[in-house]
Amino acid sequence: MNEKLSLTELQQVIRDSLYASLPGFYWVFAEISEAKENYAGHCYLELIEKHPDEINIRARVRAVIWNTRYRFLKSFFESTTGETLRPGIKILVRVKIEYHEVYGLSLVINDIDPAFTLGDMAIKRQQILRRLEEEGVITMNKELELTIAPQRIAVVSSKTAAGYQDFVRHLKENIYGYGFSITLFEAVMQGAETEQSVISALDRISEQYEKFDVAVIIRGGGAQSDLSWFDNYNIAYHITQFPLPVITGIGHEKDISVTDIVAYHALKTPTAVADYLIEKMVSAENLLMQLADEISEAVNEIIDSKKERLTSFMTRIIPVSNRLISAVRTDLSVKLVDLVTKVRNRLGREDIVLADVKKKIELTSQNYISSRERDLSRAGELIRINTINLLKSIEVRIKSMSESLNILSPDNVLKRGYTITVLNGIIVSSVDKIKPEDEIDTFFHDGKIKSRVLKKSKEKL
Repeated sequence: MNEKLSLTELQQVIRDSLYASLPGFYWVFAEISEAKENYAGHCYLELIEKHPDEINIRARVRAVIWNTRYRFLKSFFESTTGETLRPGIKILVRVKIEYHEVYGLSLVINDIDPAFTLGDMAIKRQQILRRLEEEGVITMNKELELTIAPQRIAVVSSKTAAGYQDFVRHLKENIYGYGFSITLFEAVMQGAETEQSVISALDRISEQYEKFDVAVIIRGGGAQSDLSWFDNYNIAYHITQFPLPVITGIGHEKDISVTDIVAYHALKTPTAVADYLIEKMVSAENLLMQLADEISEAVNEIIDSKKERLTSFMTRIIPVSNRLISAVRTDLSVKLVDLVTKVRNRLGREDIVLADVKKKIELTSQNYISSRERDLSRAGELIRINTINLLKSIEVRIKSMSESLNILSPDNVLKRGYTITVLNGIIVSSVDKIKPEDEIDTFFHDGKIKSRVLKKSKEKL
């Protein structure tokens, strides 16, 4: 064919050929890889088919559900499956092939079969459970031992979730007054980020697991479809390897997820989990009270038994004790008589020894006294002689001092030509104490004169 066509003409040929070859509708099953709802209410999808390895893609096509049909199909699909049209799920849809010169090939979805998706979800879930069973880990968390009084709780949840708030309030306001330590490890609990977020929270708890008694995964409210995010192998495997018992409160009344199946214990709601923990505390308290009663009863039985044995022993011991006391008294009497005899004999020997010692002391004392008397006699003689010599020496010194005093007496001094000047009855020792016109008395060895001072000077002889 040598006819030249424009691109538009070629696209029209392709379109007409497709419509002629593939008229009507076809049922097609595929996996959703993208899903978007635009402002006009249309839903745009990207459908894929993977190789058996579930990784590589072997086919891809765009699809659309126009708004008039989408409102019905969305409500129908969600009410039947509990799921939304989201990436990752497989669907069976009735489509018509459409080709556009600009946008290319696409499928217009006219109908959808929810039963296919439910079957695929069930198969996928069974595959996960079968894999966990084959790996021998599916019951590992259930085999852990939960402490009888779980009070230190690590919580995986969204901080703003109503279920988390209800859980905390329910524990804090329990009627028994039990105290709980609650630590939140925040995570996304729905949507594509759920897997990584929950696993990250579990890993953070594992790093400090010794601080907690139990881990709790709770998700309050939300659509039934949100439960499918916990039909996840990686989350389930992490729980099987977790060092603490894991309790879940993420399901609804009718459904249970893979996460619930592998957990230590699964409950429907966050408040049900709180009630479970409170009941554990009640059981622990009752057990402690029961143990206390049993211990008290056992102790009383032991005491009563011991009392009976003591009474029996006392009945048997008293006669034996009396006999022993009597024998001891007799033995003590014999020993006392023997002791008195030995003491008397010893005292007799000691009297002789003491007499000899007394004589020796008296003789020694007399000799010592005689020796001391002779020493005292010699000392007395020496004292007498020394005293006489000392008195003579003192007498000589006194005589010498008397002669010196006689020489220095005022009369003798005056006789040597000295005079004494007196002013107003006071001896004058300095010219500074006399002033002109003063009347002074001058004493000589043989009399005195009275004179008036005309002038004074400090001229010396």
